[in-house]
Amino acid sequence: MIPMNGTPDLIYLDTRRSSGHADLLFAHDMRVLVVEDQERIASFIGKGLKEQGFVVDVVRDGDEGYALALTEPYDALVLDVMLPGRDGLSILKNLRKKGNAVPIILLTARSELDERLEGLNLGADDYMTKPFYIEELVARLHTVVRRTAGIASHLLRIGDLSMNLVTRVVTRGDEEVPLSVREFSLLEYLMRSPGRVLSRTQICEHVWNYSFDPDTNLVDVYIQRLRKKVDRDHPDKLIETVRGVGYRIGKPA
Repeated sequence: MIPMNGTPDLIYLDTRRSSGHADLLFAHDMRVLVVEDQERIASFIGKGLKEQGFVVDVVRDGDEGYALALTEPYDALVLDVMLPGRDGLSILKNLRKKGNAVPIILLTARSELDERLEGLNLGADDYMTKPFYIEELVARLHTVVRRTAGIASHLLRIGDLSMNLVTRVVTRGDEEVPLSVREFSLLEYLMRSPGRVLSRTQICEHVWNYSFDPDTNLVDVYIQRLRKKVDRDHPDKLIETVRGVGYRIGKPA
């Protein structure tokens, strides 16, 4: 355990990797934004989460954190309540007003019931009072993300493109899009990470379950097939090539 400092904001971290293989798999590629103004606390939280397999962005200003939360596809946010610029409750309130349902865990050094209730009533998914252990934060992140993913988890939507994971029916507008099993898996993988660039290596590992061969154009061939079925005859193209990196899908700009 590492004591972060001697103030009431003390947080304890055990940064050893969890022995729970399933948790590490669940955390892999989960992108978390941490907004915490105290440099040492922010650093140790970021380090602890990264060692548990999370992809972490750490900022120390509420305005910067709010801007990132609006523009980046995070899987969860960890917000300190007391921040320079916008405070954590203001960020939470404005994100929920804009319909942003990203899971949010609030952090505070205070334990007043009224403050906790205000945060929860504004739409926070969980609330943690300092000091705490990093393992508890990891467990709560797993819980809130699983809980949120369970809501309408059978239906994925991007713009006028929708995918029903139960009936395996894909539609663009009012028209059904017929897909092969592999095409469906590829589109599902893209739609589960809207706006995020996915490399050919990531796509191969998730859709075909084997390592990427740089000499193969398998991914490119299937992306081209999807484009013909999903984007053809539509002025708004959803599947985008990011040259030299990979592919992403998202609402047209």
